[in-house]
Amino acid sequence: MALGKKLRERAPRSSHGDWKPPSNRLDPLALLRQSDQGRLPALLPIRYERMRASPFAFLRGAAAVMAADLSTTAATGVRVQACGDCHVGNFGGFGTPERQLVFDINDFDETVPAPWEWDLKRLAASVLVANRVAGFAESRCRDNARLTAEAYRAHMHRYAEMPALGVWYSHLDLSLLADHAPTPAARKRWQRVIAAAARRTPGRDFPRITALRRGKPRIADRPPLIYHPRDKALLGRHVRRMFHLYRETLPPERRIVLDRYELVDVARKVVGVGSVGTRCAVALLMAGAHDPLLLQFKEARRSVLEPYTAASRFENQGQRVVVGQRMLQSASDVFLGWTRDDNGHDYYFRQLHDMKFKIDLEAMTPADWNEYAGLCGWALARAHARTGDAALLSGYMGKSDVFDQAIARFATTYANQTEADYQCFMRQPNRSKRGGATARVASEGQFA
Repeated sequence: MALGKKLRERAPRSSHGDWKPPSNRLDPLALLRQSDQGRLPALLPIRYERMRASPFAFLRGAAAVMAADLSTTAATGVRVQACGDCHVGNFGGFGTPERQLVFDINDFDETVPAPWEWDLKRLAASVLVANRVAGFAESRCRDNARLTAEAYRAHMHRYAEMPALGVWYSHLDLSLLADHAPTPAARKRWQRVIAAAARRTPGRDFPRITALRRGKPRIADRPPLIYHPRDKALLGRHVRRMFHLYRETLPPERRIVLDRYELVDVARKVVGVGSVGTRCAVALLMAGAHDPLLLQFKEARRSVLEPYTAASRFENQGQRVVVGQRMLQSASDVFLGWTRDDNGHDYYFRQLHDMKFKIDLEAMTPADWNEYAGLCGWALARAHARTGDAALLSGYMGKSDVFDQAIARFATTYANQTEADYQCFMRQPNRSKRGGATARVASEGQFA
């Protein structure tokens, strides 16, 4: 903690609130176009249509833009395994292998060792932008960004005093969150979330996303968001080779479980905002007539943080995502693994829906946000404490609210910048209308 306090000489805590766009700031729209390289062109209109929904949707899709901006902010020089895309929409819940429901970060596409401040600044800025989109008073928006940093700081201090194994085993149990909810309304909301998540199992999802074809279950087409490419035979051979390589990345005891299932169908699936245009698909496996397993495999590209940190030590970007996820999450999917296709694209595998849920941010009240912002800050502190030095970070942030207020100032400034970038983005031609993606997307020839 003393060493952490000494870091204030290098980067005073208040300096984190002093960001302004540099005169040579990279063009946000050029960065977005650059991030399009290698994506599937027919899906890009969907990506841009989703980003046009609001400044918060734009922030979600513009991780590359904020990565460039974060590289110009104050930093202590201390690194952790960063989430890399730590906005408030990338938190949620899932079932552990022991079938407990926990709350945690749930997206690791950009994970890489990086300054710890970058995750927290993106999270606080996203809270403020989302609160503005919801129409909250500016004072409340800023206060919720401050609460995010306050929860991060307070819980990091708690982790600094815990044994190393205690930090590693710690998790945010949803049943405890419901039991200790601040209001009866919040308790009921968590209870509804828990009940809905418990129902999200492969057996429950199976009838919803499949249909019988010639008496056999297949994934139902819902173009342009779920569809089969034209050459299904080529797709099948292509994916089976990928699947064999993926299987080898699982521990032997999990291969035993996977080997009980037969791969019967694969379809491309469009997900998220920032991920749209990357190669993503869902695979249906069956161990019996009523025993399905739904796996999602998703392309892993180089992290948007990499140009400003260092190249990943993993040659396969899917492995980078999987290892980062296992480091940061309190528990990870038993089928988490990685692979590479014949064309050199890297992927990671995980279950599609298995007791997973996301909070409906648009339906949240100001009181809900007050609780949720702190919960996200807590989850991020727990993740960083697993791979970083909690005492060092706690000593740096201290016990006062100086650091919290600085993060809130940064969040306000960056929210203003995001809204300006969004307006510039909206003045561009509507890329969602280019090329007739909805009509053409199902006619693509090859999965990769």
